[in-house]
Amino acid sequence: MLKVTLKRSLIGKPKEHKKILMSLGLKRPNQSTIQKDTPSLRGVIQKVPHLVKVEEIN
Repeated sequence: MLKVTLKRSLIGKPKEHKKILMSLGLKRPNQSTIQKDTPSLRGVIQKVPHLVKVEEIN
């Protein structure tokens, strides 16, 4: 499992980045969601690594 936290605001970011983060369930800075660790999720996170913090949890 991965804990994904939004670390930066979405203001002024491209629409594509906003859509990616909304699909992860992140709307506000410091908001976190717990996601299942899959290759597709890792690919999505690689598109916005500068906006999120990722932690592995058990």
